[in-house]
Parts: sequence; structure tokens; C-alpha cells
Amino acid sequence: MLLLIGVISGIIGGMGIGGGTILIPFLIFFSSLSQQQAQGINLFVFIPTAIVALTTHIKDKNINFKIAIPLIISGVIGAFFGSYLAVNISSENLKNFFAIFLFLMGSYEIFSKVKK
Repeated sequence: MLLLIGVISGIIGGMGIGGGTILIPFLIFFSSLSQQQAQGINLFVFIPTAIVALTTHIKDKNINFKIAIPLIISGVIGAFFGSYLAVNISSENLKNFFAIFLFLMGSYEIFSKVKK
């Protein structure tokens, strides 16, 4: 089961959608991991997946570095604050924040589409 979850999250991550939206809930539902552990594993799994995807996108000239560099810098700063917050709040609260985030992003995707 874990191999299938890994393959599916890798495919989705390679597409740039974010494999964590699949990996984190499945790790929580199908293992005894806490929210922090599932998110930590997701970040660790993300590294090789991101390297492969990034290499492919650089080769295909899909990256605008003038936009990417400021996002990388601010993202690293945000990652420090976010990881500090994630390890210092309860697993239940982190799970609730993650669920709310997924709900808001899903709602945005559903209702922001312009009909042609």
C-alpha cells in the first residue's frame, strides 16, 4: 500500500501539483504516524521528487528565474517559521490547520474557474 501511495504522490508531485496533498492524509489514515511525522516524511520524500521535476522543467525551459529566485528566498524564510510552528503545536491542531488549508485550496480551485 505504501508503495502505491508513493507512486501516486510522486506522479502528482512531478506534475507540480504537490504530492503532499495525497501523501500526508494517506500516511495518517493508513499508518500510526502523527501529523508532524507525516508532514516530515512528506518533506523528506519531496527532495528527490523535486530534483527530478526541477531538472525536467529546467531542461524544458519552463522556469522564469526572475520570478523563482525571490519566491525561493521568501519560501526558505517561511519554511523556518512554519517548521518551528509545526513542531511546537499539538498534532491535533496541526491536523485541523492542514484540513482547513486543503478545504480552502479545493474550494478556490472549484469556484475560481472562469467558464468559457
